[in-house]
Parts: sequence; structure tokens; C-alpha cells
Amino acid sequence: MGKQGKKSKKKKWIKLRHRVVRNIAYAIMYPYSRIKYGITIERHKDSRKRPYLIVMNHQTAFDQFFVGMAFPGAVYYIASEDIFSNGWISKLINYLVAPIPIKKQTTDVHAILNCMRVAKEGGTIALAPEGNRTFSGETVYINPAISKLAKKLSLPLAFYRLEGGYGVHPRWSDVVRKGKMRGYVSRVVEPEEYKSMTDEELGTFIEKELYVNEGSLSGEFRHKKTAEYLERAMYVCPYCGLSEFESHGDIIECKKCHRQIRYLPTKELQGVGFDFPYRFTTEWYAYQCDFINGFDTTKHTESPIYIDTVSISEVILYKNKKLIVKNAELSLFGDRIEAKGSKGFELHIPFEDASATVVILGKNKLNLYYEGKVYQIKGCKRFNALKYLNIYHRHINIKEEHPDDKFLGL
Repeated sequence: MGKQGKKSKKKKWIKLRHRVVRNIAYAIMYPYSRIKYGITIERHKDSRKRPYLIVMNHQTAFDQFFVGMAFPGAVYYIASEDIFSNGWISKLINYLVAPIPIKKQTTDVHAILNCMRVAKEGGTIALAPEGNRTFSGETVYINPAISKLAKKLSLPLAFYRLEGGYGVHPRWSDVVRKGKMRGYVSRVVEPEEYKSMTDEELGTFIEKELYVNEGSLSGEFRHKKTAEYLERAMYVCPYCGLSEFESHGDIIECKKCHRQIRYLPTKELQGVGFDFPYRFTTEWYAYQCDFINGFDTTKHTESPIYIDTVSISEVILYKNKKLIVKNAELSLFGDRIEAKGSKGFELHIPFEDASATVVILGKNKLNLYYEGKVYQIKGCKRFNALKYLNIYHRHINIKEEHPDDKFLGL
């Protein structure tokens, strides 16, 4: 039979090397995690040695390693497209562990098909349904599409809870604090049980099982820079409204009213010389969200609300990133984002354009999706990307005549 008559055989997603890499990584990462993060990882034991769909809450940049150490064998993680757009590094990651790519904040059909392929081959799949690490210590919005995915895959559903991660390493911080955290499987639900639920019931069940609020006393998390870069998360002052902040050591200061707030090892907030109205970041963050949900973006279209100096790159999805301009002026309006740079570079992204989407990656990177292109924005270390995301979603809620919708992108 000629070549044309031969039926091409699809390569398997699961490779023996993935298990080998997992075992080598475990030997290295387990003691490192114990020392660096102070985490107790409770291993999940199942004599049936079967695959799972693991869903977890998302607290630190290291969460995937904690999950991998809790389960035997290779785990295939659903990961945002950003990690696949870093040239040779992405190729190496793909070779070693073969994560499943997904376009962030979208319903990605290819990602679903790849998950079904991995499940059919007997692989364990893991994802954080939040799609984001928490900035405040409280579990954020969970996409209801997780219910449909779980039912399609028909795997045992393992809930992996992380507790203490926000105290040890908040998303907005560059430093890991000395403290204790815990990772464990809180519950396993069989397909026969969750398939009897409606999609809405299963979604609510997942939300409740993964919900963690670290706005409470739960030990001490010590470092000399406990407040540093909290301005990546906070941009609304209880006294000034929209503002900017600057932090050093354990102090963050409003640049308008110059009030200073100390971030204590207990995660508590303490006004320096005055009574700050919020005890934990979760409470301050909730106030910030309420403020934006009452903000009329349509009144802020003539002059920018914020201006930042940034670098702008174009992301060539699943390949690399190409720097377009350094030191561009990025302006946030109530209805759009504009950028101006050297050599006549200009970018104008109206929020109401159907092709426009705003997404946050990591601590403070901003991805702008517009007319089939992806622009990645990087500012200085103190750059707050969150305000761009929140204002974008607030404007969309107003224009779509859903002004009471509380979702602001996280």
C-alpha cells in the first residue's frame, strides 16, 4: 500500500518521559517547597491508581508543583497561552511536561478537545477554575464552564485546596514570607454523583468546595518587605478615591493624602497614626471593587484617568514575543486604552469593540487582545495592571446595560 493509502496515526499526548520528569522534579522540589514555602503537602492515596480531573484554588505561582507532588504519576496542567509564547523555553516546557494550552478568559474549543484526548489516554488533568491567582486572599470568580468540562471528561473530580498561600506569597509581592501553608485533597466526587447534578448545581458545588478567604488570623508570615508592591493590587484610597500608592518595607502610602498603612506579619493592616477602616487586604479590596462598581466610566472619556510609562510587545501566540516599543505612554480612559510611543507608534483600543479584551497575567503584566493581535504591556515594578482590567469590565457592564453586574475581570 502506498503512502497515500496509509492512515496517519495521531501521536499520543502522554509520554513515558513525562512520568520520569515528574519523579525527578519531585525529588528536587519536595524538599525545596517544604523549606521555601513552609508547606505541608498531603499525598493523595488511591489504590485504584486511576486518572482524575483535579480542580484547585489558586494562591501562589508554585501551585502546580504542589499538586504534582500530591498525586502519583504525571499531571497535565491546563495553562494560559502565555507560557507557550516564550520561544525555546516554551518548547522545552512542552517537551518535558506537555501542558494543555488555553486562551485565557475564553471558551477554547481546542483546549476542551485536548483535555478529552488526554483523558482518553488515561491522563490526570489539573486546572484552577478561577483562571487567576487571588490578589486579595479570597477565591475569585470561577467560570461556570468548568461544569460542562467535568461532565465531558467523566473523570473522578478531586478538589485540591491550598490554605495559607496568600500569607506566604501574595500575588502582588516579589518575596516569599516565612510562614505555614497546606495543600491537600479535601474531597473526591465520582462521575456518577456529579452527573446527576445540573450544570448550575455542579458549578455552585465547585465554588463552595474551593472557596478560601484568608482575611483572618491564621498565623504569622514574616518578612521585612511585607507591604512591598501592594500597589500592584490597590489603587483606590478610602479617603481619596482613585489614587496611586507607593510601598517600601512594611509600609504602603497613598500619594495623594500621604496616609501610611502598615502590613503586619499577621496579614492585618494598621494605619500609621490613624485608624485604618479595613483590617485585612480582603476587606480593602472588596471596598475597591464596590467603588469601581459605582464608578461612571462614561464621564471619563475626555481626559485619561491614569497614565503609565510601559513597554509594549506583540505576542505571536505559541511562538514568541516581539518588542514593539519601549517607554510608551499608556493612557486609561473610561471607554478605551490608548498608547503612544517612538517612531509614530500609536494604539487605540475602544472597549466597545467586539474584538477587544483585557487580561492580567502574573503579578502585573497586561495583555490587550484587539483585532486578532495580542499586545503585552509591561510597566515598572510598581505598575498596577488591575485598574485597566477593572475599568474595562465596568465600562462593558454599563454599556451592556448590566450596571449591577459585579464582575470586574477577576
